[in-house]
Amino acid sequence: MLFQGGFSFSNFLADLVAVFVFVVWFWLLFVVAGDLFRRHDISGWGKALWVIALILASYIAIFAYLITQGRGMAERNMQRAEHAREELRRVVGFSVADEIDKLDRLKNSGSITSAEFDRLRTRLVQ
Repeated sequence: MLFQGGFSFSNFLADLVAVFVFVVWFWLLFVVAGDLFRRHDISGWGKALWVIALILASYIAIFAYLITQGRGMAERNMQRAEHAREELRRVVGFSVADEIDKLDRLKNSGSITSAEFDRLRTRLVQ
């Protein structure tokens, strides 16, 4: 417990906040380390310096990485997600033409309206 005096509601809340902060710190540490080691645009020495900073000054280094590299992290995450989506489509056999044909059949049967058909078709084509 953080405070002396036995079990009380304030001690419970303080312990809950401490556990939450600890879990968030670990989560941020794994996110930053994962992004750092997946990067191809910085050298091994640069990665080593970031790791040393993460070990010696964890919170400051995590926040510095998020501030300086946050936009790049988001772009790399979007690229990885798009690559995974394309790989899944390739493996499963997704075809835009097949999906448009399915949408056309749904429209002809009356299951979807013309507006829904147009909206879903533009989403597929993008």
